[in-house]
Amino acid sequence: MQLSDIRSTLPSPAQNAVDAVDRACRLCVDVKRSLFTFDCTILEKNDQTPVTIADFGVQALISLELGKLFPTIPLVAEEDSGFLRSNNLIDSVVNVVTDKASCQDKALTQGDVVEAIDRRGEFGPKPTTYWVLDPIDGTRGFVKGSEALYVVGLALVVEGQIVLGVMGCPNWRADKPASTGHECEPEPGIIMAAHIGCGTWAKGLPDLQDPTVNWTRCLVDGYSLVHKGRFCISESQTWDSLPLSSLFGSTTDVDNVGDEEVLLLPTCCGSLCKYLMVASGRASVFIQRARVDRVIKVWDHAVGVICVHEAGGKVTDWNGDQLDLAADEVECKALFPPGGILVSNSSLHQEILQIIASRSSVIS
Repeated sequence: MQLSDIRSTLPSPAQNAVDAVDRACRLCVDVKRSLFTFDCTILEKNDQTPVTIADFGVQALISLELGKLFPTIPLVAEEDSGFLRSNNLIDSVVNVVTDKASCQDKALTQGDVVEAIDRRGEFGPKPTTYWVLDPIDGTRGFVKGSEALYVVGLALVVEGQIVLGVMGCPNWRADKPASTGHECEPEPGIIMAAHIGCGTWAKGLPDLQDPTVNWTRCLVDGYSLVHKGRFCISESQTWDSLPLSSLFGSTTDVDNVGDEEVLLLPTCCGSLCKYLMVASGRASVFIQRARVDRVIKVWDHAVGVICVHEAGGKVTDWNGDQLDLAADEVECKALFPPGGILVSNSSLHQEILQIIASRSSVIS
């Protein structure tokens, strides 16, 4: 399908969101190239997760791009400018944002960037429409200097329903075609876009501006037996901490999966890349247990939910109910899924929920 075909079936915010995430991914790539050049580039936030000027640059850039087009739509996002200002990094962020922003009527100032990062809008008790942004999900992978997968994720919520999502993953590698001995290694990077009722589509990041390269439809895998599925779990959790471990062991050795084992795919940073894995058909299941010591944030899941749904998959809490985006009535930042979150190819969903119900304590 051509980009023009997708644009003809989607409302205008879809292409705007794709463009914004594309710019943000390119900002990430540029910042990462120089990540270890300057001593002050990598910092620690109060929660001890690493953060770079890329996190703030992406949030400012996307806020600016969407703010020009949809000034009345609030933004729910991870970062705030207080940390940035206290570490004297505003000028660095201004520089990286200026380089990737669309045409400006005037040069960006520190005030423009700070305002964009903190652009929340006015939230009533039930905001009808708002953007949800994770500027970089998987920052730990981003700062490793490796090919770890990190994701820029943007979603649009209307009256409690996620209607649009775009994920960008600059390090994503496409599946290799059957070798003829002459293929060149394709450049990494993917943009995945989904709109309610229109499916999930993907295109290589290097090809995004090339109208001769088609978007491809994303579909979940077809595994229908739990022990045959390919599983992802949160890197902060172990297989033994999940209810399925009472029935199945796990292995990361794809060539030696036992009869009572499941294939556990190597951990990748952040939650959104695991949604990307399921929506693209590379993984069958992503399961995450809720923890009393950690709040599950909406930006770690919103865009992944619609990408998986539109690819034919399913996302629920451990009771089988949809994630409640309105549970945090004040800021729309937190999710409180009973038990945890289950993401699957749909075929395995009900059986896994039954296993969870039979092996877990009462989920409230």
